Amino acid sequence: MQHSGRDNGIARSLWPFGFALAAAAFLVGLVLSWWLVAIAGGVCVLIGAGWIADSIRSKHPHLLEETVEHQVEAPKAAAPVRAAAGPAMSRSRFLEAGTLGLGAVMGGALTVPAVGFMVAPAFQSQGKHDANVGPLDNFTGVPEGTFMVTTFLLRKDQGDVSRRTVYVRYNGELQSQPSFTIISNRCAHLGCPVQPSGPIDDAKKVELTTDNGPVSLTPSQPAGFGCPCHGGAYDAEGNRTAGPPVRGLDRFEYSIIDGELHIGKAYSVGTVAGTGADARIKKFDLAAPGQHVDDWEWWLYPVQPPH
Repeated sequence: MQHSGRDNGIARSLWPFGFALAAAAFLVGLVLSWWLVAIAGGVCVLIGAGWIADSIRSKHPHLLEETVEHQVEAPKAAAPVRAAAGPAMSRSRFLEAGTLGLGAVMGGALTVPAVGFMVAPAFQSQGKHDANVGPLDNFTGVPEGTFMVTTFLLRKDQGDVSRRTVYVRYNGELQSQPSFTIISNRCAHLGCPVQPSGPIDDAKKVELTTDNGPVSLTPSQPAGFGCPCHGGAYDAEGNRTAGPPVRGLDRFEYSIIDGELHIGKAYSVGTVAGTGADARIKKFDLAAPGQHVDDWEWWLYPVQPPH
């Protein structure tokens, strides 16, 4: 019996340890994955319920003894015996359970909204933008190989803080549809803005306004792109050619709606084979600058945060 009591004490001491681990996993899930949040939250609830139940049993051992006594004595009765009713809940036990329950409800009511307001904005509308950058004629009526330095608002409701710059090139038609290459100006090393390695014709700059806000288009004919911060260099397809970047430049999806070019979500690129409309792109989910996507070092970044 002493051994059993010692084991029970050890088991009870594991409840807070398990709850702490589950809570830590829940907090990590808020950053990495909603699946981890759901699993860790469920484990927290189960461990919490077990912890509370075990605490109640340890404080009222006579309840268990009475139940066992009824179970042992019942078969010895000569006459039919009614099922023994469970012990009535004492006032102290009721107050204890009520206090714990009320505390849990109040804690949840105070914690959940605060955590929601703190975390939810980071997960809203990630990678689902659709920015109108103007009529196709602005991109198709230029000499072959010309990139249009395109600045636009990613989120009109956020104003200039969401202003982005991309390099848009018309590649001709692919399967009877206009084909475009849209390259991000964010260096894959530390995120500095890369510049065209070639002339920019500011005299032919076009300013227009779309339903997404102001857009500016400036033609350029670069041989590639370069980062002024740390010397990263890329070719005209965005492949890394020199310097510290760990991969090629990110690209953007696009769509054509009512004769206007719309820029969609960004994605990361390992390498690009070929050029223009015939390019074969090794595409990955959007990764942060400095993160590998397609070699053995990718294993150092197994989970991407939301973008």
